[in-house]
Amino acid sequence: MILADKIIENRKRNGWSQEELADKLNVSRQSVSKWEGAQAVPDMKKIVQLAELFNVSTDYLLRDDIEAYESFGETLVESGTEDTVRSVSLEEANRFLEFNERASRLISTGVMLCILSPISIFVAKIMSDMHVLPFSEDTTIACSIAVLLLVVAAAVWLFLTIGIGGKKYEYLENSRIETQYGVSGMVKERRDSYEGTYSSMLILGILLCILCAIPIFLMAMIEGNSDSMMSAAVSLLLVLLAIGVKLIVMTCIRKEGFDKLLEEGDYTRTEKKAGKYDGIYWAIVTAIYLGWSFFTLKWHMTWIVWPVGGVLFVVYHEIMKAVTNRK
Repeated sequence: MILADKIIENRKRNGWSQEELADKLNVSRQSVSKWEGAQAVPDMKKIVQLAELFNVSTDYLLRDDIEAYESFGETLVESGTEDTVRSVSLEEANRFLEFNERASRLISTGVMLCILSPISIFVAKIMSDMHVLPFSEDTTIACSIAVLLLVVAAAVWLFLTIGIGGKKYEYLENSRIETQYGVSGMVKERRDSYEGTYSSMLILGILLCILCAIPIFLMAMIEGNSDSMMSAAVSLLLVLLAIGVKLIVMTCIRKEGFDKLLEEGDYTRTEKKAGKYDGIYWAIVTAIYLGWSFFTLKWHMTWIVWPVGGVLFVVYHEIMKAVTNRK
């Protein structure tokens, strides 16, 4: 095992991010990143500091032939405990990234379908007012609700499919991992090449979520607008919102895949414990959205649940981090 991998392994073993390790050594995060990417080698003074921080010998760090973890009084947690360390091979990391890319497409599509589902009601309202269909208004609305339920069912099927398929990778979210030789370099290379796409999609998605309310504002300024015109405006709002949310969800899931393997961002060892109940939070948000929407049928208003839920999630996550750190 080379020095770069030993620095990565021991940093993760201590639950530190690259920035945290850099602070302890009084160097930049970029310096640590270069050490871990085997692009540079720390000087002897930093080697000694690393050995002291990691509680290992300098021989262990400098000699590639010493593979076993040598510590002065500290040992790895025994297998079977909450902090069991899992080893991730290059092959498994590639399989996970392929699955994560597929999951990003399907989950974001499922979220988009949930947001688009009420459009069937507004389309039915427009067609009923225009007398396009040879059905009564009640029959038309009933059919639109059936379509809405089918679309939601399709979204749920996508969520369940990915949830079942991703069970074998759950350890990346809640367990400590050690990546084998070459994994970190491969993941960083793919993450860096995706960085531009991530930023573009995230910015575009946020802009669409902000601008999606424009059709409603414009319609409110028009005197004498009909219910059909308002229904069309709400439908356009939902389309823009759905596309924006899909872009945000898809690109964030892609980026999270890299963070999980590198134990960075929201998936450092501290953050993993804090994010243990994130799924429950979003399940509650979804339940509130669907419950409020079906009970009031005010789909043109209930979309606000998603941006509010996103803002509150940041607050919730910070609270969970504080509670976890206190423990």
